[in-house]
Amino acid sequence: MGLVSGGIGPASRATYRGFRQDTCAVKTLPVRLDRDRPEPLGVQLSTQVRDLVVGGALAPGDRLPSTRALASDLGVARSVTEQAYDQLRAEGWITAQQGSGTFVASGGAPPSTAHRRPRRAAEPELVSLDLGSPWIDPRHRAGWRRAWREVSTLTPPAGYPDPRGIPELRIAVADRLARTRGLAVDPDEVLLTAGTTDGLRQLLPYLPDGPVGVEDPGYRAAEQCVRVTGREVVDLPATGPIAMAGLAAAYVTPAHQHPLGHVMPAADRLALLAAAQEHGALVVEDDYDSELRYDVAPIPALAALDRSRVAYLGTASKSVGPALRLGWMVPPPALLRPLVDLRARTYDMPSWPTQRALLALLREGWVDKVVRTARRVYADRAPRVAEVLAPHGIPAGPAAGMYSTWFMPSPAVRRARAAARDAGFDVAPISRYCRSARMSGLVVGFGGVTDAELDRALAALRRGLGS
Repeated sequence: MGLVSGGIGPASRATYRGFRQDTCAVKTLPVRLDRDRPEPLGVQLSTQVRDLVVGGALAPGDRLPSTRALASDLGVARSVTEQAYDQLRAEGWITAQQGSGTFVASGGAPPSTAHRRPRRAAEPELVSLDLGSPWIDPRHRAGWRRAWREVSTLTPPAGYPDPRGIPELRIAVADRLARTRGLAVDPDEVLLTAGTTDGLRQLLPYLPDGPVGVEDPGYRAAEQCVRVTGREVVDLPATGPIAMAGLAAAYVTPAHQHPLGHVMPAADRLALLAAAQEHGALVVEDDYDSELRYDVAPIPALAALDRSRVAYLGTASKSVGPALRLGWMVPPPALLRPLVDLRARTYDMPSWPTQRALLALLREGWVDKVVRTARRVYADRAPRVAEVLAPHGIPAGPAAGMYSTWFMPSPAVRRARAAARDAGFDVAPISRYCRSARMSGLVVGFGGVTDAELDRALAALRRGLGS
Protein backbone atom coordinates (compact mmCIF):
# COMPACT_ATOMS: atom_id res chain seq x y z
CA MET A 1 0.00 0.00 0.00
CA GLY A 2 2.95 2.33 0.35
CA LEU A 3 1.82 3.60 3.75
CA VAL A 4 4.01 5.93 5.73
CA SER A 5 3.79 5.09 9.40
CA GLY A 6 1.36 7.37 11.14
CA GLY A 7 1.48 5.41 14.37
CA ILE A 8 3.95 6.57 16.97
CA GLY A 9 6.72 4.11 17.86
CA PRO A 10 7.44 3.33 21.52
CA ALA A 11 10.47 5.58 21.74
CA SER A 12 8.79 8.44 19.92
CA ARG A 13 5.61 8.04 21.97
CA ALA A 14 7.59 8.32 25.17
CA THR A 15 9.34 11.38 23.84
CA TYR A 16 6.12 13.10 22.71
CA ARG A 17 4.24 12.45 25.90
CA GLY A 18 7.05 13.01 28.32
CA PHE A 19 8.81 16.01 26.83
CA ARG A 20 7.77 19.30 28.35
CA GLN A 21 8.83 22.81 27.64
CA ASP A 22 7.29 25.77 29.40
CA THR A 23 5.04 23.22 31.19
CA CYS A 24 3.27 22.40 27.88
CA ALA A 25 3.35 18.72 26.82
CA VAL A 26 3.80 17.95 23.14
CA LYS A 27 0.64 16.49 21.62
CA THR A 28 0.57 13.14 19.87
CA LEU A 29 -0.51 13.45 16.22
CA PRO A 30 -2.41 10.33 15.10
CA VAL A 31 -1.79 10.88 11.38
CA ARG A 32 -1.45 8.37 8.56
CA LEU A 33 0.24 9.14 5.23
CA ASP A 34 -0.17 7.07 2.07
CA ARG A 35 2.42 7.30 -0.74
CA ASP A 36 -0.01 5.64 -3.18
CA ARG A 37 -2.52 8.49 -2.96
CA PRO A 38 -2.33 11.26 -5.59
CA GLU A 39 -2.15 14.04 -2.97
CA PRO A 40 1.38 15.09 -1.96
CA LEU A 41 2.43 13.90 1.50
CA GLY A 42 2.60 17.48 2.78
CA VAL A 43 -0.99 18.11 1.71
CA GLN A 44 -2.13 14.87 3.38
CA LEU A 45 -0.38 15.90 6.61
CA SER A 46 -1.77 19.45 6.69
CA THR A 47 -5.27 18.17 5.94
CA GLN A 48 -5.18 15.66 8.79
CA VAL A 49 -3.81 18.15 11.30
CA ARG A 50 -6.44 20.67 10.25
CA ASP A 51 -9.17 18.04 10.77
CA LEU A 52 -7.82 17.31 14.25
CA VAL A 53 -8.12 21.00 15.15
CA VAL A 54 -11.59 21.41 13.66
CA GLY A 55 -12.80 18.21 15.31
CA GLY A 56 -11.58 19.30 18.75
CA ALA A 57 -8.89 16.60 19.17
CA LEU A 58 -6.37 19.47 19.20
CA ALA A 59 -7.41 22.47 21.26
CA PRO A 60 -6.15 26.08 21.13
CA GLY A 61 -2.80 26.24 22.93
CA ASP A 62 -1.84 22.59 22.41
CA ARG A 63 1.83 22.20 21.52
CA LEU A 64 2.72 20.29 18.35
CA PRO A 65 5.88 18.23 17.70
CA SER A 66 8.70 19.95 15.86
CA THR A 67 9.00 19.45 12.13
CA ARG A 68 12.22 17.48 12.66
CA ALA A 69 10.72 15.13 15.26
CA LEU A 70 7.53 14.60 13.28
CA ALA A 71 9.47 13.90 10.05
CA SER A 72 11.63 11.37 11.87
CA ASP A 73 8.64 9.56 13.34
CA LEU A 74 6.76 9.46 10.02
CA GLY A 75 9.81 8.43 8.04
CA VAL A 76 9.55 11.32 5.60
CA ALA A 77 11.81 14.16 4.59
CA ARG A 78 11.71 17.20 6.86
CA SER A 79 10.59 19.27 3.88
CA VAL A 80 7.24 17.40 4.00
CA THR A 81 6.48 18.45 7.58
CA GLU A 82 7.80 21.97 6.99
CA GLN A 83 5.51 22.35 3.98
CA ALA A 84 2.51 21.16 6.02
CA TYR A 85 3.28 23.49 8.93
CA ASP A 86 3.85 26.45 6.59
CA GLN A 87 0.43 25.87 5.05
CA LEU A 88 -1.30 25.56 8.43
CA ARG A 89 0.37 28.77 9.67
CA ALA A 90 -0.71 30.63 6.54
CA GLU A 91 -4.31 29.51 7.14
CA GLY A 92 -4.16 30.58 10.80
CA TRP A 93 -4.53 27.12 12.36
CA ILE A 94 -1.14 27.05 14.10
CA THR A 95 1.39 29.60 15.31
CA ALA A 96 5.15 29.43 16.00
CA GLN A 97 6.62 31.00 19.13
CA GLN A 98 10.34 31.75 19.04
CA GLY A 99 12.17 29.48 21.48
CA SER A 100 9.01 27.70 22.60
CA GLY A 101 7.71 25.67 19.69
CA THR A 102 4.62 25.36 17.49
CA PHE A 103 1.11 25.59 18.97
CA VAL A 104 -2.51 25.39 17.86
CA ALA A 105 -3.59 29.00 17.39
CA SER A 106 -5.90 30.44 20.02
CA GLY A 107 -9.43 30.77 18.64
CA GLY A 108 -8.49 28.49 15.75
CA ALA A 109 -11.11 25.88 16.60
CA PRO A 110 -14.16 25.34 18.73
CA PRO A 111 -13.59 24.33 22.33
CA SER A 112 -12.85 20.65 22.90
CA THR A 113 -15.95 18.51 22.93
CA ALA A 114 -14.77 17.01 26.20
CA HIS A 115 -15.74 20.25 27.94
CA ARG A 116 -19.08 20.79 26.22
CA ARG A 117 -22.37 20.21 27.90
CA PRO A 118 -24.26 17.37 26.20
CA ARG A 119 -26.92 18.65 23.83
CA ARG A 120 -30.51 17.71 24.28
CA ALA A 121 -31.90 15.53 21.56
CA ALA A 122 -33.57 17.61 18.84
CA GLU A 123 -37.33 17.62 18.97
CA PRO A 124 -38.97 15.78 16.08
CA GLU A 125 -40.12 18.08 13.31
CA LEU A 126 -43.85 18.66 13.27
CA VAL A 127 -45.97 18.10 10.17
CA SER A 128 -47.46 21.49 9.38
CA LEU A 129 -51.12 21.79 8.38
CA ASP A 130 -50.32 25.13 6.77
CA LEU A 131 -52.27 27.29 4.35
CA GLY A 132 -49.79 27.37 1.49
CA SER A 133 -48.74 23.81 0.64
CA PRO A 134 -50.82 22.34 -2.21
CA TRP A 135 -51.75 18.76 -2.96
CA ILE A 136 -49.86 17.42 -5.98
CA ASP A 137 -51.16 14.02 -6.98
CA PRO A 138 -48.23 11.57 -7.23
CA ARG A 139 -49.65 10.38 -10.55
CA HIS A 140 -48.65 13.73 -12.06
CA ARG A 141 -44.95 13.49 -11.21
CA ALA A 142 -44.09 12.14 -14.66
CA GLY A 143 -45.33 15.35 -16.27
CA TRP A 144 -43.16 17.41 -13.94
CA ARG A 145 -40.10 15.39 -14.93
CA ARG A 146 -40.92 15.70 -18.64
CA ALA A 147 -41.05 19.49 -18.36
CA TRP A 148 -37.59 19.69 -16.81
CA ARG A 149 -36.17 17.23 -19.32
CA GLU A 150 -37.45 19.55 -22.04
CA VAL A 151 -35.75 22.50 -20.36
CA SER A 152 -32.47 20.56 -20.24
CA THR A 153 -32.47 20.16 -24.03
CA LEU A 154 -32.84 23.89 -24.69
CA THR A 155 -30.06 26.41 -25.18
CA PRO A 156 -30.34 29.25 -22.67
CA PRO A 157 -30.11 32.83 -23.94
CA ALA A 158 -26.62 34.29 -24.12
CA GLY A 159 -27.66 37.42 -22.25
CA TYR A 160 -30.54 38.48 -20.06
CA PRO A 161 -34.03 37.62 -21.38
CA ASP A 162 -36.91 40.04 -21.91
CA PRO A 163 -37.37 42.01 -18.66
CA ARG A 164 -41.10 41.24 -18.75
CA GLY A 165 -40.40 37.49 -18.91
CA ILE A 166 -40.15 35.14 -21.87
CA PRO A 167 -42.86 36.06 -24.43
CA GLU A 168 -44.25 32.54 -24.85
CA LEU A 169 -44.96 32.22 -21.13
CA ARG A 170 -46.57 35.66 -20.97
CA ILE A 171 -48.86 34.64 -23.82
CA ALA A 172 -49.81 31.47 -21.94
CA VAL A 173 -50.43 33.38 -18.69
CA ALA A 174 -52.52 36.04 -20.45
CA ASP A 175 -54.62 33.29 -22.05
CA ARG A 176 -55.07 31.62 -18.68
CA LEU A 177 -56.11 34.88 -16.98
CA ALA A 178 -58.75 35.49 -19.62
CA ARG A 179 -60.01 31.91 -19.41
CA THR A 180 -60.06 31.41 -15.64
CA ARG A 181 -60.17 34.92 -14.13
CA GLY A 182 -62.15 36.98 -16.62
CA LEU A 183 -59.16 39.31 -16.94
CA ALA A 184 -58.45 40.26 -20.56
CA VAL A 185 -54.89 41.58 -20.92
CA ASP A 186 -52.29 41.83 -23.62
CA PRO A 187 -49.27 39.54 -23.05
CA ASP A 188 -47.04 42.63 -23.01
CA GLU A 189 -48.97 43.84 -19.96
CA VAL A 190 -47.97 40.72 -18.00
CA LEU A 191 -44.78 40.82 -15.92
CA LEU A 192 -43.45 37.51 -14.61
CA THR A 193 -42.30 37.61 -10.99
CA ALA A 194 -40.67 35.38 -8.39
CA GLY A 195 -43.98 35.14 -6.54
CA THR A 196 -46.55 37.41 -4.94
CA THR A 197 -44.25 39.20 -2.50
CA ASP A 198 -41.74 39.83 -5.31
CA GLY A 199 -44.46 41.58 -7.29
CA LEU A 200 -45.44 43.64 -4.27
CA ARG A 201 -41.81 44.55 -3.60
CA GLN A 202 -41.43 45.82 -7.16
CA LEU A 203 -44.61 47.90 -6.91
CA LEU A 204 -43.83 49.66 -3.64
CA PRO A 205 -41.26 52.18 -4.96
CA TYR A 206 -43.81 53.52 -7.46
CA LEU A 207 -46.54 54.21 -4.94
CA PRO A 208 -47.20 57.74 -3.71
CA ASP A 209 -46.00 58.68 -0.25
CA GLY A 210 -47.96 57.24 2.62
CA PRO A 211 -48.67 54.03 4.51
CA VAL A 212 -49.93 50.80 2.97
CA GLY A 213 -53.03 49.12 4.33
CA VAL A 214 -52.91 45.34 4.82
CA GLU A 215 -55.82 43.18 5.92
CA ASP A 216 -55.82 42.13 9.58
CA PRO A 217 -55.80 39.19 9.97
CA GLY A 218 -53.93 38.83 6.72
CA TYR A 219 -50.95 37.57 4.79
CA ARG A 220 -47.94 37.95 7.08
CA ALA A 221 -45.36 37.93 4.27
CA ALA A 222 -47.07 40.90 2.59
CA GLU A 223 -47.05 42.89 5.82
CA GLN A 224 -43.34 42.16 6.33
CA CYS A 225 -42.58 43.05 2.71
CA VAL A 226 -44.13 46.49 3.24
CA ARG A 227 -42.35 47.10 6.53
CA VAL A 228 -38.85 46.34 5.24
CA THR A 229 -39.22 49.19 2.73
CA GLY A 230 -39.69 51.60 5.64
CA ARG A 231 -43.36 52.20 4.97
CA GLU A 232 -45.92 52.17 7.75
CA VAL A 233 -48.50 49.37 7.73
CA VAL A 234 -52.10 50.26 8.56
CA ASP A 235 -54.32 47.40 9.65
CA LEU A 236 -57.41 47.08 7.47
CA PRO A 237 -60.56 45.21 8.52
CA ALA A 238 -60.77 41.77 6.97
CA THR A 239 -64.53 42.23 6.57
CA GLY A 240 -66.60 45.27 5.67
CA PRO A 241 -65.80 48.50 3.77
CA ILE A 242 -62.19 49.69 3.59
CA ALA A 243 -61.34 53.36 4.07
CA MET A 244 -58.57 54.55 1.72
CA ALA A 245 -58.05 58.09 3.01
CA GLY A 246 -54.36 58.71 3.69
CA LEU A 247 -53.21 55.38 2.19
CA ALA A 248 -50.85 54.93 -0.72
CA ALA A 249 -52.28 51.46 -1.35
CA ALA A 250 -54.38 48.67 0.11
CA TYR A 251 -53.27 45.04 -0.10
CA VAL A 252 -56.33 42.76 -0.26
CA THR A 253 -57.33 39.16 -1.03
CA PRO A 254 -60.90 39.70 -2.34
CA ALA A 255 -61.55 36.30 -3.95
CA HIS A 256 -60.67 34.29 -0.82
CA GLN A 257 -59.68 36.38 2.18
CA HIS A 258 -56.49 35.12 3.75
CA PRO A 259 -56.95 33.51 6.26
CA LEU A 260 -60.67 33.85 7.07
CA GLY A 261 -61.80 32.53 3.70
CA HIS A 262 -64.77 34.75 2.81
CA VAL A 263 -65.34 36.54 -0.52
CA MET A 264 -65.38 40.35 -0.62
CA PRO A 265 -69.00 41.31 -1.38
CA ALA A 266 -69.74 43.10 -4.66
CA ALA A 267 -70.80 46.29 -2.88
CA ASP A 268 -67.54 46.40 -0.90
CA ARG A 269 -65.55 45.84 -4.11
CA LEU A 270 -67.18 48.77 -5.83
CA ALA A 271 -66.77 50.95 -2.74
CA LEU A 272 -63.06 50.05 -2.52
CA LEU A 273 -62.44 50.97 -6.15
CA ALA A 274 -64.34 54.25 -5.77
CA ALA A 275 -62.33 55.13 -2.65
CA ALA A 276 -59.05 54.32 -4.44
CA GLN A 277 -60.07 56.59 -7.30
CA GLU A 278 -61.08 59.38 -4.94
CA HIS A 279 -57.85 59.32 -2.94
CA GLY A 280 -55.43 58.53 -5.76
CA ALA A 281 -54.44 55.24 -4.15
CA LEU A 282 -53.68 51.79 -5.56
CA VAL A 283 -55.41 48.51 -4.76
CA VAL A 284 -53.05 45.52 -4.79
CA GLU A 285 -55.07 42.35 -5.45
CA ASP A 286 -53.49 39.09 -4.29
CA ASP A 287 -55.36 36.40 -6.22
CA TYR A 288 -53.52 33.48 -4.67
CA ASP A 289 -55.86 30.48 -4.98
CA SER A 290 -58.98 31.52 -6.88
CA GLU A 291 -58.82 28.51 -9.22
CA LEU A 292 -59.25 26.09 -6.34
CA ARG A 293 -62.91 26.70 -5.50
CA TYR A 294 -65.07 23.56 -5.50
CA ASP A 295 -68.35 25.00 -4.19
CA VAL A 296 -68.99 27.55 -6.96
CA ALA A 297 -67.23 28.78 -10.07
CA PRO A 298 -64.06 30.85 -9.48
CA ILE A 299 -64.79 34.40 -8.29
CA PRO A 300 -63.90 37.01 -10.96
CA ALA A 301 -60.81 39.09 -10.37
CA LEU A 302 -61.21 42.56 -8.87
CA ALA A 303 -58.85 43.90 -11.55
CA ALA A 304 -61.44 42.99 -14.20
CA LEU A 305 -63.59 45.85 -12.82
CA ASP A 306 -60.94 48.61 -12.98
CA ARG A 307 -57.50 48.08 -14.48
CA SER A 308 -56.48 51.69 -13.81
CA ARG A 309 -56.55 51.37 -10.00
CA VAL A 310 -55.72 47.70 -9.40
CA ALA A 311 -52.37 45.91 -9.56
CA TYR A 312 -53.12 42.22 -10.02
CA LEU A 313 -50.79 39.60 -8.47
CA GLY A 314 -51.06 35.90 -9.27
CA THR A 315 -48.92 32.91 -8.33
CA ALA A 316 -48.12 29.34 -9.30
CA SER A 317 -47.48 28.49 -5.65
CA LYS A 318 -50.91 27.01 -4.96
CA SER A 319 -51.10 24.98 -8.16
CA VAL A 320 -47.55 23.98 -9.10
CA GLY A 321 -45.91 24.53 -5.69
CA PRO A 322 -44.34 27.27 -3.55
CA ALA A 323 -40.77 26.12 -4.23
CA LEU A 324 -41.09 27.06 -7.91
CA ARG A 325 -41.07 30.75 -6.84
CA LEU A 326 -42.91 31.99 -9.90
CA GLY A 327 -45.87 34.34 -10.32
CA TRP A 328 -47.14 37.17 -12.47
CA MET A 329 -48.21 40.76 -12.13
CA VAL A 330 -50.56 42.89 -14.24
CA PRO A 331 -49.87 46.46 -13.11
CA PRO A 332 -52.04 49.45 -13.93
CA PRO A 333 -51.15 50.80 -17.39
CA ALA A 334 -49.53 53.91 -15.87
CA LEU A 335 -46.99 51.78 -13.97
CA LEU A 336 -46.17 49.28 -16.70
CA ARG A 337 -43.38 51.22 -18.44
CA PRO A 338 -41.61 52.34 -15.24
CA LEU A 339 -41.62 48.76 -13.94
CA VAL A 340 -40.30 47.33 -17.20
CA ASP A 341 -37.55 49.96 -17.36
CA LEU A 342 -36.48 49.24 -13.80
CA ARG A 343 -36.37 45.49 -14.42
CA ALA A 344 -34.27 46.09 -17.53
CA ARG A 345 -31.76 48.06 -15.44
CA THR A 346 -31.67 45.69 -12.47
CA TYR A 347 -32.24 42.33 -14.24
CA ASP A 348 -34.94 41.70 -11.64
CA MET A 349 -36.80 38.80 -13.23
CA PRO A 350 -37.36 35.09 -12.57
CA SER A 351 -34.81 32.57 -13.78
CA TRP A 352 -35.04 31.50 -17.40
CA PRO A 353 -35.13 27.71 -16.69
CA THR A 354 -38.01 28.16 -14.23
CA GLN A 355 -40.00 30.16 -16.76
CA ARG A 356 -39.37 27.55 -19.45
CA ALA A 357 -40.48 24.75 -17.11
CA LEU A 358 -43.77 26.46 -16.27
CA LEU A 359 -44.36 27.10 -19.97
CA ALA A 360 -43.92 23.39 -20.66
CA LEU A 361 -46.29 22.49 -17.81
CA LEU A 362 -48.95 24.90 -19.08
CA ARG A 363 -48.58 23.88 -22.72
CA GLU A 364 -48.91 20.18 -21.88
CA GLY A 365 -52.04 20.82 -19.81
CA TRP A 366 -50.26 19.59 -16.68
CA VAL A 367 -51.32 22.57 -14.56
CA ASP A 368 -54.98 22.14 -15.52
CA LYS A 369 -54.84 18.44 -14.59
CA VAL A 370 -53.16 19.19 -11.26
CA VAL A 371 -55.75 21.86 -10.41
CA ARG A 372 -58.69 19.60 -11.31
CA THR A 373 -57.29 16.77 -9.19
CA ALA A 374 -56.57 19.10 -6.28
CA ARG A 375 -60.12 20.48 -6.36
CA ARG A 376 -61.53 16.97 -6.01
CA VAL A 377 -59.16 16.16 -3.13
CA TYR A 378 -59.95 19.43 -1.31
CA ALA A 379 -63.68 18.95 -1.84
CA ASP A 380 -63.36 15.58 -0.11
CA ARG A 381 -61.15 16.81 2.74
CA ALA A 382 -63.02 19.99 3.69
CA PRO A 383 -66.13 18.15 4.98
CA ARG A 384 -63.90 15.82 7.02
CA VAL A 385 -62.37 18.83 8.76
CA ALA A 386 -65.82 20.37 9.28
CA GLU A 387 -67.14 17.17 10.84
CA VAL A 388 -64.52 17.42 13.59
CA LEU A 389 -64.61 21.18 14.18
CA ALA A 390 -68.29 22.09 13.63
CA PRO A 391 -69.44 20.92 17.08
CA HIS A 392 -66.95 23.31 18.69
CA GLY A 393 -66.77 26.35 16.42
CA ILE A 394 -68.22 28.52 13.69
CA PRO A 395 -66.80 28.57 10.14
CA ALA A 396 -65.18 31.90 9.31
CA GLY A 397 -65.97 31.56 5.61
CA PRO A 398 -67.27 29.10 3.01
CA ALA A 399 -65.37 25.92 2.26
CA ALA A 400 -62.90 26.71 -0.51
CA GLY A 401 -59.26 26.18 -1.38
CA MET A 402 -56.86 24.15 0.70
CA TYR A 403 -57.71 25.30 4.23
CA SER A 404 -60.62 25.76 6.60
CA THR A 405 -60.89 28.48 9.29
CA TRP A 406 -63.02 28.16 12.42
CA PHE A 407 -63.80 30.59 15.22
CA MET A 408 -63.80 28.96 18.66
CA PRO A 409 -63.00 29.88 22.27
CA SER A 410 -59.37 30.20 23.30
CA PRO A 411 -59.41 27.26 25.77
CA ALA A 412 -60.64 24.95 23.02
CA VAL A 413 -57.95 26.26 20.66
CA ARG A 414 -55.23 25.58 23.22
CA ARG A 415 -56.46 22.05 23.90
CA ALA A 416 -56.77 21.23 20.21
CA ARG A 417 -53.32 22.56 19.33
CA ALA A 418 -51.69 20.76 22.26
CA ALA A 419 -53.25 17.44 21.25
CA ALA A 420 -52.20 17.98 17.63
CA ARG A 421 -48.65 18.79 18.71
CA ASP A 422 -48.46 15.65 20.85
CA ALA A 423 -49.45 13.70 17.73
CA GLY A 424 -46.75 15.40 15.65
CA PHE A 425 -48.73 18.16 13.92
CA ASP A 426 -48.67 21.96 13.95
CA VAL A 427 -52.10 23.55 13.53
CA ALA A 428 -52.12 27.35 13.39
CA PRO A 429 -54.36 29.55 15.52
CA ILE A 430 -56.05 32.49 13.83
CA SER A 431 -54.04 34.77 16.13
CA ARG A 432 -50.90 33.82 14.19
CA TYR A 433 -52.22 35.98 11.34
CA CYS A 434 -53.50 38.86 13.50
CA ARG A 435 -51.79 42.09 14.44
CA SER A 436 -54.31 44.38 16.17
CA ALA A 437 -57.33 42.16 15.53
CA ARG A 438 -58.45 39.96 18.40
CA MET A 439 -59.76 36.65 17.10
CA SER A 440 -59.66 33.13 18.44
CA GLY A 441 -59.88 29.98 16.36
CA LEU A 442 -58.04 27.44 14.23
CA VAL A 443 -56.81 27.52 10.64
CA VAL A 444 -56.50 23.95 9.36
CA GLY A 445 -54.62 23.49 6.10
CA PHE A 446 -55.22 20.19 4.34
CA GLY A 447 -53.33 20.55 1.06
CA GLY A 448 -49.76 19.56 1.87
CA VAL A 449 -50.49 16.31 3.73
CA THR A 450 -51.52 12.82 2.78
CA ASP A 451 -54.95 11.43 3.62
CA ALA A 452 -53.41 9.28 6.34
CA GLU A 453 -51.68 12.28 7.91
CA LEU A 454 -54.87 14.31 7.80
CA ASP A 455 -56.79 11.50 9.47
CA ARG A 456 -54.23 11.32 12.29
CA ALA A 457 -54.29 15.10 12.74
CA LEU A 458 -58.09 15.20 12.84
CA ALA A 459 -58.15 12.36 15.35
CA ALA A 460 -55.80 14.37 17.57
CA LEU A 461 -57.95 17.50 17.23
CA ARG A 462 -61.01 15.46 18.12
CA ARG A 463 -59.28 14.20 21.27
CA GLY A 464 -58.17 17.70 22.24
CA LEU A 465 -61.66 19.11 21.77
CA GLY A 466 -63.20 16.27 23.73
CA SER A 467 -65.54 15.05 21.02
